[in-house]
Amino acid sequence: MKLIDSHCHLDDSQFDEDRSLVIERALAAGVGRMLAIGTGKGPPDLEAGLRLAREYPFVYATVGVHPHDAAKATPETFAAMRALLADENVLAVGEIGLDYHYDFSPREVQREVFIEQLDLAGGAGKPVVIHTREAWEDTLRLLRERFPLGRGILHCFTGGPEEARQALDLGLFLSFGGVLTFPKSEAVREAARLAPEDRLLVETDAPYLAPAPKRGKRNEPAFMVETVRRLAEVRGVAPEHIAEVTTANFERLMFAPATR
Repeated sequence: MKLIDSHCHLDDSQFDEDRSLVIERALAAGVGRMLAIGTGKGPPDLEAGLRLAREYPFVYATVGVHPHDAAKATPETFAAMRALLADENVLAVGEIGLDYHYDFSPREVQREVFIEQLDLAGGAGKPVVIHTREAWEDTLRLLRERFPLGRGILHCFTGGPEEARQALDLGLFLSFGGVLTFPKSEAVREAARLAPEDRLLVETDAPYLAPAPKRGKRNEPAFMVETVRRLAEVRGVAPEHIAEVTTANFERLMFAPATR
């Protein structure tokens, strides 16, 4: 199988001791390309993913301010982002969105920073990578209001069928990670069943949320094969088919020209 990990945090300090080996294992497992999420530890550093993309030709990057770090954002942050979006290695703005579970940044600030980044992505013609936790209503509302192109990914999808339908109506892709394999995630699996195959993506969110049977371990891109196998079971197809369609979907989303 040839796979693309559409969301991983390869810059995370958990990989500092063996990052090159983690990447080698990913390639050996068939994960030929990886999207390194560039939120890092938050502003002012916006190049956490880009540094890796410049080092490895099969790694691409995003730039963005995670909702946890929204309070760190300044006008200079957005000016720097605008410049970085011109880099050929930067495919998307992300991960951005709203997190009302932890509230590490005030909710109003999260919404303001989310809007600013949606506008930046729209101006640059880039897709967005969305993080939402306990904030479905506001996330989907702001996407409807500020990002009508609908070129984006709901990363680590943890909603159910209703949230999936609303996201799909907006034109978004649903990316499934290790949560899909958890015993209590039947609502997520139901969403995965109903999603059209041309809107499916897979990811690890490494080093977080390792899939069964790796749960509890540090996640890494090579483990994505477990999620692919489970997604294939859920949809009643071969893992090779999931690999083929998710690779094609990623390429279409990230490399096809934006259309209005």
